[in-house]
Amino acid sequence: MGVTAIRGRLLSFRHAPAGPGDGGSHRYLADGLVLVENGRIAAVGDYAELRDRVPEGVTVDHHPDGLILPGFIDTHIHLPQTQVIASYGARLLDWLEKYTFIEEQKYADPGHAAAGASFFVDELLRNGTTTAVAYGSVHPQSVDALFAEAERRGAGMIAGKVMMDRHAPAALTDSAESGYADSKALIERWHGRGRQRYAVTPRFAITSTEAQLAAAGALLREHPGVHMQTHLSENAEEIATVRRLFPSARDYTDVYDRFGLLGPTSLFGHCIHLSEEEMARLSDSGSVAVFCPTSNLFIGSGLFDLAALSRNDRPVRVGLATDVGGGTSYSMLRTAGEAYKVLQLNRQNLSALAAFDLMTRGNAAALGLEDEIGVLEPGRWADLAVLDPRATPAMRHRMETVDGDLEEELFILMTLGDDRAVAATYLRGRKAQDRQNP
Repeated sequence: MGVTAIRGRLLSFRHAPAGPGDGGSHRYLADGLVLVENGRIAAVGDYAELRDRVPEGVTVDHHPDGLILPGFIDTHIHLPQTQVIASYGARLLDWLEKYTFIEEQKYADPGHAAAGASFFVDELLRNGTTTAVAYGSVHPQSVDALFAEAERRGAGMIAGKVMMDRHAPAALTDSAESGYADSKALIERWHGRGRQRYAVTPRFAITSTEAQLAAAGALLREHPGVHMQTHLSENAEEIATVRRLFPSARDYTDVYDRFGLLGPTSLFGHCIHLSEEEMARLSDSGSVAVFCPTSNLFIGSGLFDLAALSRNDRPVRVGLATDVGGGTSYSMLRTAGEAYKVLQLNRQNLSALAAFDLMTRGNAAALGLEDEIGVLEPGRWADLAVLDPRATPAMRHRMETVDGDLEEELFILMTLGDDRAVAATYLRGRKAQDRQNP
């Protein structure tokens, strides 16, 4: 791939900020350079110190007013729901029946799946998202389509075929045996191929029998290093249904625990209505609770309790995600802004530093991929998002009052920003999206 170079203001996080004003949590360079060799970052530093390392004939991509960060990471999103987003007036279980299951059936058609995957990756890149953890449909071809599209673009995705063997239309159900076999074949075909990784994906406890959850656990044991994704404690009606279906389980989390589905590579979407015992078990197992604010507000599920999950004596690892199509935006900036509002309603707070750390380094750490993505450091993939804090008239007007305060600029980006604030997106050091030349 050769050498590329990107210049501008650089921001990358070292660790989770302790709060506003934590200057040690990040590195900011007012005029920095990212030097890329064969898709990975070779050097990061002040432009004045690194410019002599740019080979003759290599044009530096200069973003003089842009803020360059690692590409955003979305830890929970649904590929087949791109035409479900913005569907009116239903709670979770009705919403699945009325909208989602209808659209997901279309992904049996490989042509539809390929077109959907192309749109999906386009939309992620327009929003500065370079890695996503995605649910496919029950059809293996949906996941094949996404991985193939990501591979073609040079992106790294984590994805899995949904496993559902009950409480869904016949056209969307597999069996414990076929779900296992299809998932195993996808793992063998895609996991570790280039940048692609697999996630074992039982949709949630309601749509999987005990036999299928056991099969999901077997896949995790047989393929160390794969991820697992599912939903947990999103909605009161859902929780009551799980209680009826699994009467011997202590709670919703215990349903997954007894089949070996908890652990450091396990991602649980939502986690709104957890008991103290459930939070302690998630903490002990190293599992990840994924905060999906726009979805939780839109479907009316409840308010994520970050403070409870972050208690020092039993902290639960946390990720941030859009959850399209229950979520209402592909933008991690919009998602962070809504996360701030959700926490305000819970009398909690999300600083701008914490939000941008979550979208980049924090989500990479939640995936166990901090050595690959999420930070601007040598050896990492050169996936970058270039942000424009003056992208709209309202943002330009507001920025007139900002006198070099980075945290204030970040807060404006997460409060007023969306896809229009993403000037460019890079994959492996190559421009994959350019707002000026779409």
